[in-house]
Amino acid sequence: MSKPTLIHKARKRFGQNFLIDQGIIQHIVRSIRPKETDNIIEIGPGKGAITSLLIDECPNLQVVELDRDLVPILLAQFATYPNFKIHQTDALKFDFGQLATEQPLRVVGNLPYNISTPLIFHLLSFQQQIRDMHFMLQKEVVDRLAAAPGDKNYGRLSVMTQYYCQVEWLFDVPPESFRPMPKVNSAIVRLTPHQQLPYIADNIDHLKQLVTAAFSQRRKTLRNALKPLLENFDGDIPLDLSRRAESVSLEEYVQASNAMTQQSTTL
Repeated sequence: MSKPTLIHKARKRFGQNFLIDQGIIQHIVRSIRPKETDNIIEIGPGKGAITSLLIDECPNLQVVELDRDLVPILLAQFATYPNFKIHQTDALKFDFGQLATEQPLRVVGNLPYNISTPLIFHLLSFQQQIRDMHFMLQKEVVDRLAAAPGDKNYGRLSVMTQYYCQVEWLFDVPPESFRPMPKVNSAIVRLTPHQQLPYIADNIDHLKQLVTAAFSQRRKTLRNALKPLLENFDGDIPLDLSRRAESVSLEEYVQASNAMTQQSTTL
């Protein structure tokens, strides 16, 4: 099919870096393994580099694109696909749950690096309706997502993402694969929501508060970092408070959160 000339300058305020390396694009799509019956939603399709390969395998593809000037370009490019749909909106505010059908969502995206962390947290709120997520992210963020206790990259993002998902680094992507070239390295990550949570928090909001407080002053011991929370807690917390946040495993955070939830009405 002939495609229109795509004239669009990347916009810094949208964090746009368009992927142009065909080898990387094909590698991404092979990693996703799209099928015709899949319920795929792509975030930030840009000029359609990944979209063009996904839609050949999954003609019911839907995309979320904030930049309204890209919408007519994408509509023209994929005009021969009658079920192709664009949601022109901010992914950070979008209700992804409305797209879930009998087929769980498969989310794909070259995410704007300036909003990647809050967007991942937003998507995790829909984890029960998501089969998997494949993202292009700043490599530093992927390192944080996959980090284990004791790793310098281990933090709040690591703990809360791993609470909900299995994290798999797939491969790195160099800056020259984009136009304009970003100043950082990138990587592809797969997030697969657990069918059964390995550890269950009695109160997920309490767990989030605990983890946030622990890492808010990560160079301090837990005794100091958690002091504001512990002031309202009279029981015993199953943690050595002389440790630092980055040494505590997900399981230990959940156990501590559950102890505090069971013994105190507020954190």
